[in-house]
Amino acid sequence: MIVWINGTFGAGKTSTARELAGLLPDSTLFDPEFIGDALRVLLPRKRLAEVSDYQDLPSWRRLVVDTAAAMLAELGGVLVVPMTVLRQEYRDEMFGGLAARRIPVRHVLLAPAETILRERIAAREEPGKSGEPGEPEAVDLRVRQRAYDHIAAYQQALGWLTADAHVIDNGVLSVRETAERIVEAVRTDTARVCDIVQTPEPTRETVAAGVLLFDERDRVLLVDPTYKPGWEFPGGIVEPGEAPARAGMREVEEELGLTLDRAPGLLVVDWEPPRHPAYGGLRLLFDGGALAEPDIAGLRLPGPELREWRFVTEPEAAELLPPQRYERLRWALRARERGRPLYLEAGHPTP
Repeated sequence: MIVWINGTFGAGKTSTARELAGLLPDSTLFDPEFIGDALRVLLPRKRLAEVSDYQDLPSWRRLVVDTAAAMLAELGGVLVVPMTVLRQEYRDEMFGGLAARRIPVRHVLLAPAETILRERIAAREEPGKSGEPGEPEAVDLRVRQRAYDHIAAYQQALGWLTADAHVIDNGVLSVRETAERIVEAVRTDTARVCDIVQTPEPTRETVAAGVLLFDERDRVLLVDPTYKPGWEFPGGIVEPGEAPARAGMREVEEELGLTLDRAPGLLVVDWEPPRHPAYGGLRLLFDGGALAEPDIAGLRLPGPELREWRFVTEPEAAELLPPQRYERLRWALRARERGRPLYLEAGHPTP
């Protein structure tokens, strides 16, 4: 199990994590900050200059998941992870990767009032004044300003954070008291395991079936998964012995509560090449047709896999979908207009 302690700079994540690791039996502290430090050394400066934060590096997010899984496989018990995550798509990607490895995550947010956050940031010791070895005082001032700047991003993220995590206002609590609150929340299941789909990672190429559904304005329905970044089509992996069109129908019913009365017609077959760590495979898109108003009114999200659904135009889809997924949609819409299916490789028709 992982206890992930979230919060902005000054919330007390690291000190609380150290205290918590001493209170929870068989627990180990894992700070993903060290992975960021390693990537600053390992990656070329040109690549590092392309991002403003190491969290924006896909390699960092992947290594956090892989390292956490490796540590738990070797040590067992509980991993205590103090790490600020303010972008929901990064939470989706990392928590989804952990869920795929059957690793439950209890997400805790330390949320003192803004005035207390600012007081704590202002009280940070400056190496130039403490006499301890370290960087010049000016560098510490830049770090402090960055902490202040993060408060706005933290406040913008509070909507999804408070809905996702167990919130503890530790403004007037000591570090020990905060850690004890977390222990109690874990023990009583108040800080419940994150409600996120746990899809096993593939070990070889897969076949996936998606279904395109439309409204009366010919907009296409997209869904927002909780377990990975970017929007998607309703659908999923075809199970052994299952017909792809039937798999698409099953996924639509599981994800949206909608029962299709007939097998959808094929629009595209797209061969997705392997790109480490993904294995690739065949991706099929089917035409589920236009939905009547009563069907749209009855759409629901019965499971934990999806956060939202919406109908979008093709240009709007280009803003929401990852590039290769958008190319697959683009050609599926052309196939629908022409009335014949297309074969694609990596999102593009073959000559």
